[in-house]
Amino acid sequence: MVNADRTPPDCPGGHDGRPESSAAAHLQDQLEILIQDFRTSAEPPMPVFVVHAQESADDDAVAGLVRQLHAGQEAHRTRCAVVQDAYEGPTEVRRAAAMVRALSDPKKWGGPRSVYRRYAFPRLRLVHAIDDAVAALGESWPAPAPGSPEAAQDPRQRLLNQLAQQRWRPKNTARWRSGLPLFDMAHILPASLVTVLAALLARSEWYVAVGAGLVFLFLLTVLNYALPGRAPIFLWLRRESRWFMTTTFLRAADQEEPTEVSLLRPVRSWKAIAARAYDVAEALEAGGDFHLQLCVLALREDLRDNHRRWSWDLRGFKRPRPPMLFLPHADGRNGGIELIRAVSDVRSRRSELDPLLVVAAVRSHDVPRLERSVVQTTPAPETAPPKFGDRLRTWYREWAHNLRAEQSPSRERSVLPWVMRVPLPHDQLVPIEEHRRHLRASARPTLARLVWALHTLVLVIALLAVGTVMRADALRDRYCSASVLTANRDSRRELTPDGGTECIGIATDDVRFADWLPVPEPGAEVRTLTADDEPPWTVDDLEERVARQNADVVAHHSGKYVTVVYAGPLSADPASGSSLVKGAEELAGVYLAQAVINENSSVKLRVLIANGGVDLGRQKVMAEQIAAYAAHDPTVVGVVGTGRDLKSSRATTRTLMEAGLPIVSGTNSATYLPREFANWFSLAATDEWQTRQLGLIAAQLRTPGRRQYALVLARDTAKTDDLYTDEQARYGQRMLRRHGFTLLDQRRYTLSGGKPALRAHAQEICTVGRVPSVIYFAGRVEDVDPLMTQLGTQPGCAGKPLAILTGDDLSKADFAGGGQSLAPKVTLYHAALAELQTAATRTGFYLDAAKYLPGLKDHRLRFDSPALASGQTALAHDATRALFWAATRDDRPQSRASTWVNLRNVKIEGMATGTIDFTRAPLYGDRAGHSIVLKEVRRARDGSSTTRVVCSRTAGDTDRLTEKECRIG
Repeated sequence: MVNADRTPPDCPGGHDGRPESSAAAHLQDQLEILIQDFRTSAEPPMPVFVVHAQESADDDAVAGLVRQLHAGQEAHRTRCAVVQDAYEGPTEVRRAAAMVRALSDPKKWGGPRSVYRRYAFPRLRLVHAIDDAVAALGESWPAPAPGSPEAAQDPRQRLLNQLAQQRWRPKNTARWRSGLPLFDMAHILPASLVTVLAALLARSEWYVAVGAGLVFLFLLTVLNYALPGRAPIFLWLRRESRWFMTTTFLRAADQEEPTEVSLLRPVRSWKAIAARAYDVAEALEAGGDFHLQLCVLALREDLRDNHRRWSWDLRGFKRPRPPMLFLPHADGRNGGIELIRAVSDVRSRRSELDPLLVVAAVRSHDVPRLERSVVQTTPAPETAPPKFGDRLRTWYREWAHNLRAEQSPSRERSVLPWVMRVPLPHDQLVPIEEHRRHLRASARPTLARLVWALHTLVLVIALLAVGTVMRADALRDRYCSASVLTANRDSRRELTPDGGTECIGIATDDVRFADWLPVPEPGAEVRTLTADDEPPWTVDDLEERVARQNADVVAHHSGKYVTVVYAGPLSADPASGSSLVKGAEELAGVYLAQAVINENSSVKLRVLIANGGVDLGRQKVMAEQIAAYAAHDPTVVGVVGTGRDLKSSRATTRTLMEAGLPIVSGTNSATYLPREFANWFSLAATDEWQTRQLGLIAAQLRTPGRRQYALVLARDTAKTDDLYTDEQARYGQRMLRRHGFTLLDQRRYTLSGGKPALRAHAQEICTVGRVPSVIYFAGRVEDVDPLMTQLGTQPGCAGKPLAILTGDDLSKADFAGGGQSLAPKVTLYHAALAELQTAATRTGFYLDAAKYLPGLKDHRLRFDSPALASGQTALAHDATRALFWAATRDDRPQSRASTWVNLRNVKIEGMATGTIDFTRAPLYGDRAGHSIVLKEVRRARDGSSTTRVVCSRTAGDTDRLTEKECRIG
């Protein structure tokens, strides 16, 4: 109905489609009013306007009026189709069906000025495909003559074969519209995108994901296009197939056949479509009105779909003007009358409104064939008869008001309820001298057209692409393993002091810390068992072996394993002189314990490897990553490692304590950690206790009644995180003072280019008259050679007796193999954390090492074998065994909290360093029973160095060392 508030504004004119007669102007206005209602979502019923002259002499003028309306609507950018040709066919119904077939060409609807893209008619094309298949099979289908070759063939299969040859498309139509064989993109492209997303979510590289999508796209295209004589691969998912199976217009298929399509049941869906196609083909072969009405129904449904507002592309919002079909000559010759009747009949049978607006001109002698008009009687004469435009609006209101009743089957003569017949008097068809103003529905672009459009999509895709690239770069810059969309957040990238990059955190999934180590230069010497500075295995070897153990544990022992995290220094920085030896040796001990446990225990051990960076400089970040991972993995029961005493050790230990994780360290000799943290357990003798044992040697170096100078020489730690050096220096100075030495000022040397700057210190130390007899060296093993060089060449020290005392870091030095040397007359006394010789007779550690560790096969190992002599591997092995024992009490996996409690009941004999005993470890105090070795290193006559064990204790032995036992001769 007309709403005065929605009356369109006047058209500014200036186009070729302006009305040339009064009737044309009024009809144009009425069309614009309907368009305005359609635009504002009122969904007005769209009648079939049948215009005819009251006098037969005006029939041509009426046909010209329809052409004027068509030109005017095209100028207003309405989707218009005009039928002016006659189509072939034996009957009027067939000619009308041919007319509808012509309308399935998108080019028939609107020119380049039309809003949005062309129409699509998939349903109508499907009907035509079945019709063409029936025609191709000939009159012998579905009942061929007896004895003919077709008689032995199934009629249904013959039809399906013919449709497959046609690719379920009408004959003589383009196989694709865009020039590319990707006609089924509605399903092929989404399937390819899903493949790309799946690859990205699996954290593949972007080029792998895109390549997988392109290959999948190519394969689907080949299957869908290149293979002749088969149906499209996604036929059952197409919208025309879903309509074909769900419309109630078509008679139901055989009840024994499936009658529905399903995304997850392609075979059943295909059978349903084949059965329905056969039924429709039989009906088309029989002839009658069914063919025309099915074509009209398909056209109507396609137009409804083309104007569906809540579609994926919001096309209904972008097409605010309904489609219009103009028939300047609707008669029996072109089937126009039958088409009008079919449109009315189909609309009466369906309950949904469709947007098609038909304007047809009928000659005067054909009007009775319509049988129905909204003007039933000649209106009574009035003193002032209404204008034609007012009458036209009144007729439309009456037609819309009576539409419901007129569609009733019991209504007499209600044959064409959707037809609104408009008689045109002669005076309304006379050309007007001046073009009068006429209406035009709003031409303002809709919001959907502006926001949800191709240019917007391109902009959004561009922004998403840029955002995705930026996010991918951010993820790659932050995490060790990242793809375009996701990243492994258990490990992250950090910068090294020299500007390089190291991977910090836990190695999960495909992360390997060995991949981040510096690549050796070509021609570098291959590491062997007799190498001086490195073990015979690589971190890469150990990581792969640990990963294989973990995969087997998770795959075959679910619920029967515990997880231990090894936290160590698995980065190297050659520029700063940092070595990977400590991390490699400790990781070997952890892996060895895992291999032995999983071979002999019903409860298995899973090991996760965590890297704290060069010399554990990023251990705080590592601890945060471990705590975050443990929060969602309850199998993690504790941490092994953190073997360096740094300023960040307190924060690291606190972070792990708050996560409920106990720590068992093999080599961290910090004195304060067991006193401050209940979750701290260490096999290493504390720095304070070590220096007290070195005091037994210092006492023998002291001559009573004589002033003897001593000093502490320590590495400068002001710009580093090192706390071990400070503790060694503090306790060493306290020990020397306690034994009566006259202490000179403590000296701190710095590093320059990774090397210690010791020359100036040596000059002052070796001043005549104040040369110290004892130096407590609180430095690192890599600084020993430069120190000996200075002491051996500096006047005042060269050739004079000098004793150097130092802590356990010197246990990593290889004096016997020539890795380090001493200056003449210099005797070095140092502590070591692992007494291996005495414990060797009571452990299977060395047999297990030869069996499981890489690079040691067929070697006979001893406590002094170069690969194991430092004790780092043995201590890490024993720490792992101790933590596993606490985590598997009574042969059942224990919780994290229970493991922490059980550690104070651990007592294990037969370990590489002796007996690991935490039963007498006081809470927040020092325990007894650490392994300790005091060694003496002297220079031989040939310049080599000889090492002698002064005294020692294996782990678990609580007897105190005595000065008599530790005689230096």
